[in-house]
Amino acid sequence: MPIPAGRSATRWSRPLAAAAALALAIPAGASAASPASDPFYQYTGSTPLGDLAPGTILKTRTGQYRVAGIATPLKMVQLAYRTTSQTGKPVLNVTSVIKPPWQFGPAKLLSYQSAYDSLNPADQPSSHFAGGITLGGMFNAAEAALTASWLLKGYTLAVPDTEGQQANFAAGPEYGRNTLDGLRATYASPAVGLPAATKTGLLGYSGGAIATEWAAELAPKYAPDVNAKLIGAAFGGVLVNPARNLHYIDGSTIWAGVMPMAIIGAARSFEIDLKPYLTEYGLKVYEQMKDDSIIQVLGAYSGLTWSKLAKPEYPSPETIPDYVKVVNQLIMGTGGTPTIPLYIGEGNRGDYEGTPNNKPGIGAGDGVMVAGDVRTLARQYCAKGTQLFYREYAASHVGTMVSWLPSAQSWLENRFDGRGIPNNCGQIPAGNPLDPVVAP
Repeated sequence: MPIPAGRSATRWSRPLAAAAALALAIPAGASAASPASDPFYQYTGSTPLGDLAPGTILKTRTGQYRVAGIATPLKMVQLAYRTTSQTGKPVLNVTSVIKPPWQFGPAKLLSYQSAYDSLNPADQPSSHFAGGITLGGMFNAAEAALTASWLLKGYTLAVPDTEGQQANFAAGPEYGRNTLDGLRATYASPAVGLPAATKTGLLGYSGGAIATEWAAELAPKYAPDVNAKLIGAAFGGVLVNPARNLHYIDGSTIWAGVMPMAIIGAARSFEIDLKPYLTEYGLKVYEQMKDDSIIQVLGAYSGLTWSKLAKPEYPSPETIPDYVKVVNQLIMGTGGTPTIPLYIGEGNRGDYEGTPNNKPGIGAGDGVMVAGDVRTLARQYCAKGTQLFYREYAASHVGTMVSWLPSAQSWLENRFDGRGIPNNCGQIPAGNPLDPVVAP
């Protein structure tokens, strides 16, 4: 895949080129329809959307579950439902519910929050599972291999479009509401047909962890009806305090491009304009990246710093009042306290992926997420009575996922089976403060 102007070609462009080749190898008969041209993603009802309760089903369609454009034998139900945007507006979103080939005992539901991290709605899970083909959407194909084991064990699988239909990357509370309202719709759907007593587990890593954690912390107040059905949440590679994460990845080798991705996502989700603060080069990056997925960004902006993106009068993100107002609303733990058990994993060897581990006030991370922030969040929840198990890995972001996932899956299965809940709250080391950023 050629690197667009303004991006640095690195050794990480080679696997991205391989991903592009994979996308080009998709069968010619596969659909490449975009959500923008698909009427399923448009609300045309006569009742104002705001008059409908969150989770109300707006449309239903059924079909075959597709992976990389290839139809599987499994039945899929897609639900368009009413949810709430980051700014509190009623909006439409979509979740995909895949039925297992068989079922053992009572029905069980796994809500899997994808790490499709993208600024392009065409990359979302619902579009991919319906046959849409994009480079960024191929991430969903890779994750399908991870979720296949759950389907084979008889679990029903729900995969919401966590970022919403504008692809509001990194907007944590919106991710959480999209997830919870998707579950409301899933339980209410006759086409899905789940018994009311069906229990649900939440699972997600990285971008999926944003949705999983926010769903867990918002559920007691925002969706107590869903919270009553949850048996636990497992998440890893966690974006706890985005303000600190931007400083952590500033100038890094692989992850620096996530910085402007987050800026674009925040501006889009909160409906604010951050472009007046950007340099000419910053505006160029903004325009290049506004429809990109993380597949196109990783390693392509090696060494990118805030100082290259922002005008000199804004030497740090914290000097922009609009940014401060937004970023403080994205700190995990500010939306409530989970009442369900948690399993949390985080890596601390970001240097393996080119991010220094010795930045003052930040400390070690996995290359993109900050371990000290995750520890503090876990300790805060412990202090408020949440049962949780925290594990830190001597690995990078990708390496941690490989190690964390099998234990997270086992932990969730034990929750479904009603086994004892492990708790190591008393053994979690102190981390970084999670105080809100002070406005300039």
